[in-house]
Amino acid sequence: MSDQDIERRIARDIAKWQRGVCEKGAPLTIDEGWRQTPQGLRLPFSVLKSAGVPPREVELLAQRAALRERLETCADAQQRERLERELSELEQNIAFRLEALQRLGRG
Repeated sequence: MSDQDIERRIARDIAKWQRGVCEKGAPLTIDEGWRQTPQGLRLPFSVLKSAGVPPREVELLAQRAALRERLETCADAQQRERLERELSELEQNIAFRLEALQRLGRG
């Protein structure tokens, strides 16, 4: 087998592979969330999203919303104070995590 035969065979196999790759998968949907996500975090968050696993920060924001709702309906002064303290700690935790993600995303 000559070098030209080998080169032709390699080129044919590469072309076959490329055709197979082009026919697979769905195109990436770029939405507003994708644009707002720091570039360094897009791939990890995309993998999490594909796996159906929300980032921890999403869960924390849901907890914050639930705490705020409980606080609005709370009549007991002692319990209200405890909820306010818990909300403050949670908001601080969220702020630290978001700041860390921003730094990570910048690379």
